[in-house]
Amino acid sequence: MNLNKDITILAIETSCDETSAAVVRNGRHVLSNVISTQIDIHKKFGGVVPEVASRKHLENVNIIVQEAMQQAGIKLEEIDAVAVTSGPGLVGALLIGLTTAKALAYSINKPLIGVNHIEGHIAANYIQHKELQPPFVCLVASGGHSHIVKVADYDSFDILGKTRDDAAGEAFDKIARALGLGYPGGPLIDKLSAEGNPAAIGFPRVFLEEGSYDFSFSGLKSAALNYLNSMKMKEEKINVADVAASFQAAVVEVLAEKLVRAAAEHNSKYAVLAGGVAANSKLREELQRLGNQRGIEVLYPSPILCTDNAAMIGSAAYYRFIKGTSSDMTLNARPNLTIGESV
Repeated sequence: MNLNKDITILAIETSCDETSAAVVRNGRHVLSNVISTQIDIHKKFGGVVPEVASRKHLENVNIIVQEAMQQAGIKLEEIDAVAVTSGPGLVGALLIGLTTAKALAYSINKPLIGVNHIEGHIAANYIQHKELQPPFVCLVASGGHSHIVKVADYDSFDILGKTRDDAAGEAFDKIARALGLGYPGGPLIDKLSAEGNPAAIGFPRVFLEEGSYDFSFSGLKSAALNYLNSMKMKEEKINVADVAASFQAAVVEVLAEKLVRAAAEHNSKYAVLAGGVAANSKLREELQRLGNQRGIEVLYPSPILCTDNAAMIGSAAYYRFIKGTSSDMTLNARPNLTIGESV
């Protein structure tokens, strides 16, 4: 393979409720990154409805791909490979992206590259931080995932810790719903927390066994729900901003402490953040504070690269492509795919 030439990848992401297509050059330069979100559609249901998400992907995906190509200013024949998220995610949603990517790759006789969605979130940092190279330690925190990962190489991952129950983003969504804030919960709690006192309510910080990098948020979620129920039974006024700020502080403290400790104990120069929860302002602040204390540089993507997007899938695909890794037309949706597992 001639690595002296530019490698241009068309990427498609449809794992949940964002339909996205992007054109990425050499893994780190985004020529276009078009995202069509379904948040307003799913808001009235209080969460993502899989069948509705799949239908909207089907309606939008070809339009979004065309727009991404137009914004990039290139023709389909100039693409070197077509990348697509194959898992984890909602099976119906994944299948829409996979079918589209297969058809495009077949039509131009170019390689098809399946990408692990979680590894895509990590790769978003390569777009944001052009100098970043493995090895480093990364926290991937989103609605479905909370992992601390040692990124040994672009395609080599060692899970140091993960959630034993709820993911951080899932916990945010459930408490936001209980507070009547709506969906998606994370950004709404983050915004409201600015008006509240994070020390108002002593929610538990669950660190588990000494030295563990795992997470558990079900106890914290139960404590918050019990507090709300208790206040309602006593007919006492609930300060929603204080609850949001106190709950967020408990989640953030555990995430930040474990990530920075993992980076220090694994001699990583960087503590890297990825996933939807990476956009949380208090998590970024706390990581910067702990990183400064321990001499570890904290890195995270811009907010648009924290959400589900195709640019991160294109970045991850590039590093598979240059190693000669591709997928065949039997590539299928893997809704429960784990990080480091072959696509």
